[in-house]
Amino acid sequence: MTKPIHTTNCFDTFIRVAEDCPVRFGEEPPSRAGRPTVAGLQYAMIANAPYRYTSDDVIFATSAHGRELGAKVTKSERNAARAAFFSRGQACMRASSLGKRYGWGVHADSEGRIAIYAVDGKRYQALSRDSKLTQTRAMRSKRG
Repeated sequence: MTKPIHTTNCFDTFIRVAEDCPVRFGEEPPSRAGRPTVAGLQYAMIANAPYRYTSDDVIFATSAHGRELGAKVTKSERNAARAAFFSRGQACMRASSLGKRYGWGVHADSEGRIAIYAVDGKRYQALSRDSKLTQTRAMRSKRG
């Protein structure tokens, strides 16, 4: 019996910044103790290749499990690790600090590939008004 595979991918969706996001412009997440944070890794991956990766790609690659695999792992080993990772539900991009803390909206296109847009940008404003997209918000940091 195979385990079901869960996904964080969404399609034709715009995730606006959280209502309690403390910034009013997009900030690059800073490193901590000289090392990139998960938000910093997500930012670099998406900003350097908009609409190349799905949410699942980003969540897995920036997870501790995904980072531990290294470059020398075979494709079948990576696929097996990814299947094991997604055999349990995972937090989606709504839970990312990009939208909760750093002012980045996440757009998923019709194929589930994602890009980020700064809350103070024209493209963010246009996407947030697009009635063809499912509109949602990043999760709040504090209970309201």
